[in-house]
Amino acid sequence: MPPFKSVIQALDATAADHGSLPAMRHKTGENWETITWREYHEQVCGVARGLMTLGVETGNGTVIVANNCPKWFISHFGSIGAGAVPVGIYTNNTPDQSHFIAEHCEAVVAFVENLHFLEMLLELRPRLPQLKAIVLMEGVHDDESVCSWPELLEMGRRTSEEAYRERSGSLQLDEVCELIYTSGTTGNPKGVMLTHRNIIWTAQQVIPVWQLQPGDDLISYLPLSHIAEQVVTLYNPVFSGACTWFAESLEKLGQNLREVRPHIFFAVPRVWEKIQAVVEAAGAQNPPIKRKLARWARRQGLAGGYAEQKGLSEPLLYGLADRLVFAKVRDRLGLDRCRGALTAAAPISLHTLEFFLSLGIPIMEVYGMSENTGPTTLSTRDRYRTGKAGWPIQGTDLKIAEDGEIWMRGPHISPGYFKNPEATRETFDEDGWLHSGDIGEIDEDGFLSITDRKKELIITSGGKNVAPQSIEKELRSIPAVGQAVVLGDRRNYLTALLTLDPQLLPREAERIGSPAKGLEAAAQCPVLRRHLEESVDTVNSGLARFETIKRFVVLPVEFTVEGGELTPTMKLKRRVVNEKYVAEIESLYL
Repeated sequence: MPPFKSVIQALDATAADHGSLPAMRHKTGENWETITWREYHEQVCGVARGLMTLGVETGNGTVIVANNCPKWFISHFGSIGAGAVPVGIYTNNTPDQSHFIAEHCEAVVAFVENLHFLEMLLELRPRLPQLKAIVLMEGVHDDESVCSWPELLEMGRRTSEEAYRERSGSLQLDEVCELIYTSGTTGNPKGVMLTHRNIIWTAQQVIPVWQLQPGDDLISYLPLSHIAEQVVTLYNPVFSGACTWFAESLEKLGQNLREVRPHIFFAVPRVWEKIQAVVEAAGAQNPPIKRKLARWARRQGLAGGYAEQKGLSEPLLYGLADRLVFAKVRDRLGLDRCRGALTAAAPISLHTLEFFLSLGIPIMEVYGMSENTGPTTLSTRDRYRTGKAGWPIQGTDLKIAEDGEIWMRGPHISPGYFKNPEATRETFDEDGWLHSGDIGEIDEDGFLSITDRKKELIITSGGKNVAPQSIEKELRSIPAVGQAVVLGDRRNYLTALLTLDPQLLPREAERIGSPAKGLEAAAQCPVLRRHLEESVDTVNSGLARFETIKRFVVLPVEFTVEGGELTPTMKLKRRVVNEKYVAEIESLYL
């Protein structure tokens, strides 16, 4: 891969080398429309020139409020080409959250997908005096500060290509390329500064490991405001020539996966859990002989997966199980061409990992954060461990501090937080180490395990330190349990809040003889309650006495982003849960 001093140079090179190949595909009605690398590049240049005509200067901020679509990508790179610093805003952010980000990043232009998001920006505009214009990606509006997408491209004709080339050509490796606002579990988000060097170096390390190449297909569906989705489907294609397909929605992801058949598929744990629920529900409908065959095959698959990790031979009948069962499952899921089934962003249960491993689909864990441009550790098919978060990327340093915290260092580490020197000093030390806030261990083979969040350790009234996340992972592995929150800080014993998974619940209720229909009825069902008590006892049997769950409450609702309990990347907001369910929590300690 040639040396680049900006991501725009990488886009220029890929468009020159692979101009006629597909860069993006998106659905219009029932048909997939294709945008080639040459067309992609031309629109990026047009948007950049349009922004320059609007008066955007080097270092100005722009924000993008849109679902995953080609114009998100084009707006992002167009902003960078104009010398601006783009920021993605989650589409489910509240107006106040959106205002904070747009004001904090000093956005002078906002890109919005549709009239719904436009109305929010128009309401916020009086509180954003620096905002010069709003670009509406789809449709038109009569407000004088709003320009349509075609109008922006037309404005671009007033700025010469030479002026654009001078602006984009002046970008430097260590200049800030974009800001990623961490969703945060408490307080306002922090703007992580990522430089061109951070992004280019990360892409150049990751692409050979995952063997991405021109013509490969990827699917984009997770929020593009998050670094993980950006690394996989926004930046990697620009450096590899792969094609990004845009899923129609999360609800249609299953159908779109079968249409795209991606070579690399990244999913947060919650998505893998939902796919698992679909597979299990379909399997439960099979006749007895097929269910028996599936159980036999999964035993072969689990044994084969663990043998592979140790460099041992697969069971003698593994190949037969693959032909009879695994290949058909991969085909039905759209993962038949998948070289890497990846997960990151939150803890994933061993139950889910082993479920897919038993079907010949090992899930490769990646560990990292926005502050290190996404990944610090990787897993690949020839080097992975189920339940471990991978091994360090070549060229990075990874160590465990004296208190168990994971520290990392390398060319992928952010220079800090935008306009927040205090937080920068707290997280990045003078020797270049990023203090992750996660607690972990590195085994003798160099594989990292994440055991907890440093600031989320529970200290009981007896002085015992308890890592809640590891216990929560075990509780979530109980069939029908959706989310679990372990409690007990400054208390004399541990308790838990449990939610139920509406997709898994019907099958599990039928299996145990519960008549409950729906979350509310299930939360009150004595049959399900006894089943959960027995399951929690089983989890407790593998824990130290001070770690065991003494009491729990089953909530009649799900935790959601909209409800405030989860961040947009499905991480638990413990403070919100503690405040929202204070009555239920207190009832556990009466």
